[in-house]
Amino acid sequence: MIHFNDDLLATLLAGLPKPLPDRIGIAVSGGGDSVALLHMASRALAETGCTVLAATVDHGLRPEAAAEATQVAELAASLGIEHSILNWQGWDRQGNLQDQARRARYRLLSGWAQAQDIPVLLTGHTADDQAETVLMRLARSSGVSGLSGMPAMRDLGGVTLLRPLLGVSRKDLRCYLRRQELSWAEDPSNDDTRFDRIKARQALEVLAPLGITGSVLTDVARNMAQAREALERYAEFTAQIALETDMGDVLVDAEVFAGLPEEIRRRLLIGAVCWVSGEEYPPRRAAIDEAMGAIAAGMGATLSGCRILLQKGSIRICRELSAVENVVSPAGEVWDARWRVFGPDSANAVIRPLGEAGLALCPDWRATGRPHAALIASPSVWIDDSLVSAPLAGFDNGWALSLILDEEALFNAFLSH
Repeated sequence: MIHFNDDLLATLLAGLPKPLPDRIGIAVSGGGDSVALLHMASRALAETGCTVLAATVDHGLRPEAAAEATQVAELAASLGIEHSILNWQGWDRQGNLQDQARRARYRLLSGWAQAQDIPVLLTGHTADDQAETVLMRLARSSGVSGLSGMPAMRDLGGVTLLRPLLGVSRKDLRCYLRRQELSWAEDPSNDDTRFDRIKARQALEVLAPLGITGSVLTDVARNMAQAREALERYAEFTAQIALETDMGDVLVDAEVFAGLPEEIRRRLLIGAVCWVSGEEYPPRRAAIDEAMGAIAAGMGATLSGCRILLQKGSIRICRELSAVENVVSPAGEVWDARWRVFGPDSANAVIRPLGEAGLALCPDWRATGRPHAALIASPSVWIDDSLVSAPLAGFDNGWALSLILDEEALFNAFLSH
């Protein structure tokens, strides 16, 4: 009979890339799941030649967090693993705390991995986390992509994020920790019913007699992931036919778009909007459906910092002025995470959106073929209140611009990474 611990180690190894990279990073919060992952990785990779490194993000939101990070460091040291503590100090006490903390955590971890030349980063998400995610997304009327849950692999700014324990229960990992006589920290927020995840965790206990268990919801996620992959392939193939770019905008062939299944239309719209806006996460489904309804009715719309404009034979997705009206960058620096503008040296020049007043100073803008709404949100060069250049509006005045977005990424975005 295979020993219980050996089964878990084999599961972990099966979820790692082949061949193994020289270095693997592990995100360790101090909770039971990530502590188990750290210990299991130290054993499973001990004879492979793969160096394990670990990092803990201290969000600075609880007084106990610093001590918990130190305890992780001590455990890592006992296992011969180099450990780093990453501190987040970016919360302005505005917006959704959990969402901002999650984004900051991944941002800090990916930055750490890149700095340490770590190509693969592991997290300790379990089957229970997957089930809770599916249940929360079900409550939001999510479609196939949402109900496919967390992917086992995704790209994190050039670092491959892996969740090798998505098929392992939280209970099994606690059992492993007890057999190894290891302790772990319990975050008080795990009992705080203000958070949707904790409500979902408690709801699963109530739903279990109906057969809606964590295991069943994990199977649902797996089934939906297979359906999502098929839809992604269809959307990626269609994007090659229906989409093209025009200096930072996306043009969608209106006739092709109208003849597509609704789900593929939705995916094309999401992909185009995310590429233009630079947003990592898609808009809410209700907002997407509203925009699609407007397109079907022959009207334009706004979505996630973008304008959707109906033109003859095409649908143009461009930046919305209100999303960039306060974005100002020195000349030569990146503007709106999309553009770099070059020209004669001028220490006083800044890049900002052209706006209505600026467009009025560009008499030849109609000859560019670009619509008014797209041009007023385009980059332009100013010195104080004087317009120096507006390349996309036909007034370059010795200046030029380049789009730093990867146009190929628009088409690759339809596939999970």
